[in-house]
Amino acid sequence: MLDETLLDSPDGLALADRRGLLRGAAEAGARVRTATRHAADAGIADLRPEGRPRTVLVAGPGTAATGVADLIGALAGASAPVVRLRPTGVAPAAGALRWALPGWAGSVDLLLLPTTDGSEPGLALLAEQAYRRGVTVVAVAPQGSPLTEAVSGSRGLFVPMAVAPNEAPDEYAENIAASPGALWALFTPLLALLDRVGLLEAPPEALEKVADRLDRTAERCGPAIATYSNPAKTLAAELADSLPLIWTEGSAAGPAGRRFAAVLAELAGLPALAAELPEALPAHGVLLAGDYAAGADPDDFFRDRVDEPQALRARVVLLRDRPAGGLSAAPAARELALGHETAVSELEPEEGGDLETLAELLAVTDFAAVYLALATRGTPAP
Repeated sequence: MLDETLLDSPDGLALADRRGLLRGAAEAGARVRTATRHAADAGIADLRPEGRPRTVLVAGPGTAATGVADLIGALAGASAPVVRLRPTGVAPAAGALRWALPGWAGSVDLLLLPTTDGSEPGLALLAEQAYRRGVTVVAVAPQGSPLTEAVSGSRGLFVPMAVAPNEAPDEYAENIAASPGALWALFTPLLALLDRVGLLEAPPEALEKVADRLDRTAERCGPAIATYSNPAKTLAAELADSLPLIWTEGSAAGPAGRRFAAVLAELAGLPALAAELPEALPAHGVLLAGDYAAGADPDDFFRDRVDEPQALRARVVLLRDRPAGGLSAAPAARELALGHETAVSELEPEEGGDLETLAELLAVTDFAAVYLALATRGTPAP
C-alpha cells in the first residue's frame, strides 16, 4: 500500500531514502555535465574516426547497462545495428558473469563496456578477446577499477564514470546501481563518442541542453513539491496497487517505457508491462478485459481492506515523444482503455530536441519509480 502522507513529507522521504535514490534523480543534470567533462578529458572530442563502425556491441551488467544499449539503439536508428551482448553465469555477481563476442565481430565493429562496478572479470576477458580480434573498445566505469587497466592504452579508450563529490565509487556501485544517476553517468560519455563517429547527433551544446532539461524536471519533481503539482508524485500515486501497462509512441519513448518497467520492478517491486503503439493494443487488450480489468470482481467492494491484499488492476500509462498532430495511435489507445473502464495516465514532454524530450521522459519516470519505492509499504529493503 502506498503511504500518500509520506509523499508530501520531504523529511520522511529523506529518512526512507537509504540508497540515495532521490539524490541520484535530482543530480542527473550534474552527472551529465561531469560526464561530459570526463569524456573530453579522455580525448573523445579529439577523435578523428575514419568512418562509422559496422556494428555497435554493448556489454555490461544490470539495469543501467541494459537501458544504455536500448537508448543507443533507438537514437542510432538506421546508422548502424546496436547489439547488446547478454551475460551468462550461475549468479548475477560480478565474478560469475561472462560475455562472448559474436563470431563475426572484427576490426570494423565497436564494443562499448558501460558498468557501475568495473570489477567484472568477464568484461576484462571480453576486452582482451576484442583486442585480439581488432575490435575497438570503449569502457565507462569507476576510476581505478580493474577494468581501467584492461582497457586503457593501446587496448582501447577508458572514460571514468561520473560520481558525486562526496560519493565513493564502491559505494555507488554497491548501493545505487539502479539509481537514475547511474544511467546518465554511463550514457553521457557514450553519447559524446557516438556523436564523434557519426552515429547520432549529440554535440556539447546538445548535452548542455539535456543537463538543463534534467535540472528543470528535477525542480518540478523534487520532494519539496506537493503531489498535486508534481508530475512524478502524481504518477506514483496513480500507479499504486496497479498493474501498469506502459504504452509508448515515438522512437525515444520506447526505450524510456521499457526502462520505466524495469526500474518499477527493481526499485519498487511493482510488476509492469511495456509495449509500443499500435502493437500494444492487441498485445495487452485481453488484460483490460480479464482478471486485471477495473471491474473484474464486482464483489471487491465488500473485501476486508485490512486483512485482504488489494488485487492489482490494470492502469494504462501513455508515454509519447512525438507532436500531438500527425498520425497517432493515442486516440485508439484511450478509446480501448476507457471502453474497459481502465484509467489512463499520460506523459508527454515539452517541446525540444530529441535528446531533451528523451531526458524529460526518463527523469519523470525515474522520479516516479523512486517515490513508489520509498512510499510503498512492504517494498523489500536492499
